[in-house]
Amino acid sequence: MAEQEYSKRDTSGEETESSHNENTSTNQTETNNELANELDNLLDEIDSVLETNAEEFVKSYVQKGGQ
Repeated sequence: MAEQEYSKRDTSGEETESSHNENTSTNQTETNNELANELDNLLDEIDSVLETNAEEFVKSYVQKGGQ
């Protein structure tokens, strides 16, 4: 009888864990999409700056110490 109760509790734990994994997966996918969008926006901004001020940007970049 004790084995049946233990087995029953173990099954419910798996269902909870499965549900938790699905929620974590969904949250992680949303976070990844947000980060990808932010990165795309940043790269677009850098690209636009370089299109308009590439020469100035390069001139302002000074290597120090012979690096």
